[in-house]
Amino acid sequence: MGHVHLNVTNIDVQKKFWIENFGAVPLKKEGLQGVKVPGMLILFRQQAPTGGCEGTMMDHFGFKVPSTSEALKHFRAGGIKVQSEFKGTEGFPNAYVIGPDDVKIELQEDTSLTVPAVAYHLHYMNAPGDQIKLMNWYAANFGAAIKKRGQHDAADIPGMNLTFGVTRNPPTTPTKGRSVDHVGFEVKNLEAFCKKLEANGVKLDVPYRKVPAAGIAIAFLTDPFGTYVELTEGLDQF
Repeated sequence: MGHVHLNVTNIDVQKKFWIENFGAVPLKKEGLQGVKVPGMLILFRQQAPTGGCEGTMMDHFGFKVPSTSEALKHFRAGGIKVQSEFKGTEGFPNAYVIGPDDVKIELQEDTSLTVPAVAYHLHYMNAPGDQIKLMNWYAANFGAAIKKRGQHDAADIPGMNLTFGVTRNPPTTPTKGRSVDHVGFEVKNLEAFCKKLEANGVKLDVPYRKVPAAGIAIAFLTDPFGTYVELTEGLDQF
């Protein structure tokens, strides 16, 4: 899918959290701080966040785990906050845990897994009706395939589900600066893709450019409801 990029107060603390609890593997790329889990990269920027991800348009992101109960035992033994346990929209045991820098993470049980965790979904929060507008925007501009995830409106991109939740008190805080600063999508032929977005009226916050030192190309935009989005080409090599 790409990555989520976190603003963190301590990179070593974040690395330890993801390695010990999700079986993440540290990235071995000079100048790129982060870890890799099946399905995506989690990148770190040494910068104190202005707040957690809860209360922003990107409320949390989620993983499937082999056993929710066993995962929660592990989290509690390590002093990690378990916010709640519940039956998820797809009928499986789910839970929310709060990681360092108030990063909110959802767990969903999938007993068929043979690895500690697999990235599963990004969860946006919107006012009633706005979730459809945002879902349609991702479908129109990213080719996301509209579907349902349980009772939630959702859309799939390769390797990731985008879930569009509804709340009567929708957040108005953009993600930029918070613990989940932005999400990233890996794109083939990024330069052409950016031209297509602009032709469709999408404004790029950072136009397409190459980053020779990293061997990648990037661009940034903000979706219609405030989630900051990075587009990359070549980041998947790491």
